[in-house]
Amino acid sequence: ALNATRAAVQEGIVVGGGVALVQAAKKLEGLKGANSDQDAGISIVRRALEAPLRQIAQNAGVDGAVVAGKVRESDDPTFGFNAQTEEYGDMFKFGVIDPAKVVRTALEDAASVGGLLITTEAMIADKPKKEEPAPAAPGMGGMDF
Repeated sequence: ALNATRAAVQEGIVVGGGVALVQAAKKLEGLKGANSDQDAGISIVRRALEAPLRQIAQNAGVDGAVVAGKVRESDDPTFGFNAQTEEYGDMFKFGVIDPAKVVRTALEDAASVGGLLITTEAMIADKPKKEEPAPAAPGMGGMDF
């Protein structure tokens, strides 16, 4: 909490709950790349910017696609979904805020990792482990038929 407060003092605050990222995604509407690959990249970034809001809604037991659609369609840049109360409204009035520095650096870091994965020809990941089903419970002494 102390570091979040310091970050807020340094660069200010934005509406929280993923709403600031949805607002950023709206700015990409109509943006065209120089080729189809760039257009695909723009589309991926737009979808990725909505992912935090969708996940917050799903964690609250609400359909993330519906919540993202309502927030995206609103003309009010502070309009969002309060997952704690399951209400829509002004995120500043709800007290749902994020330090701008935290949102900015998260976006920069995600873009950096995405760029590395695109330009890397190989990636190392853990091999998925197949878990065997648990064995049947033994007899309970005198309860065998």
